[in-house]
Amino acid sequence: MNSNIRLTPRIAAIMGALVADSASLGLHWLYDPSKIAQIEKNKGLTFLPPDDDNYADARGFFAHKNKIAGDSSGYGEACLLILKHYAKHGQFQRIEYQSEYRGYFGPGGEYIGYVDSPTRKTLHTLIPLIPDDFPEQSGADDDQFAALATIPVVTATHTGTQAELLDKIDLVVRLTNHNDTAVAAAKYTGTVLFEVINGKPITQALTDSLPQAGKKLAPLVEQALQTEVLDSVAMAEHFGSACHVLEGIPIVAHIMKHTSNYPDAIEANIRASGDNCGRAIMLGAIAAANAEQVGEPNTSIPLEWLTKYRKLSDAAAACAKI
Repeated sequence: MNSNIRLTPRIAAIMGALVADSASLGLHWLYDPSKIAQIEKNKGLTFLPPDDDNYADARGFFAHKNKIAGDSSGYGEACLLILKHYAKHGQFQRIEYQSEYRGYFGPGGEYIGYVDSPTRKTLHTLIPLIPDDFPEQSGADDDQFAALATIPVVTATHTGTQAELLDKIDLVVRLTNHNDTAVAAAKYTGTVLFEVINGKPITQALTDSLPQAGKKLAPLVEQALQTEVLDSVAMAEHFGSACHVLEGIPIVAHIMKHTSNYPDAIEANIRASGDNCGRAIMLGAIAAANAEQVGEPNTSIPLEWLTKYRKLSDAAAACAKI
């Protein structure tokens, strides 16, 4: 029986990002593919409860001791936050978003969990200021994956031209990551998602979007796209599996070239180890939108995965308003 849910490509992109992040949380920042392979044999890969024992005698950083299966990483929380922002305001409003960001991730906010370097430095900028004094570029000079957390929502809600989308991505990314490499990665993946939502085949979208990737990232993505078969573990060993976009985006491109099935893409990403949640945001968005466009049975987001995402009702309610 087909237990996958059919969504519009735009809604699929948003839900695909959120679900992929949540599905990956249990093995986030475990930098040991062989240990992950062992865990997969015994427990599976997706929606595992964060467990310190999985990191014993392995390369990794256990950051989510207060979370349970179905929770989100900080990336997923930022993605949901901007989704709620669009649901509330109808469009992106910078100062209001910065206020909401500070209120949610800052001291006394609802967020409980690991705070990465870009988030921490952004909060250091925003906390002492009144909203009228928030700078347009409040982010850290940092190229880590926090830069991409908002892009599925920014892209999926965009109805204008590609040039207008690129300007919006530049604005939003620099609120948390005032870094040219981070912005280039966001523009590249945002353009890929934009093209897929508008019906372009995934391989063509991955290639045609390369001019947005910038001088540092573009040759790495080109190299990843030259691969003949899916091997996310080998790609992670070659490019690196840490939190930096120059490491992770080539892996995302490689996986998307070789998969049209959403679950397969997310599981391949988890097997690659390291910052799987960071990569999962844009990978999940593109994979879900692409699956809806391809339209083959059992390739979109599985119903059982959606139900395991603990903030599904919040995300669904916000999607209904945009």
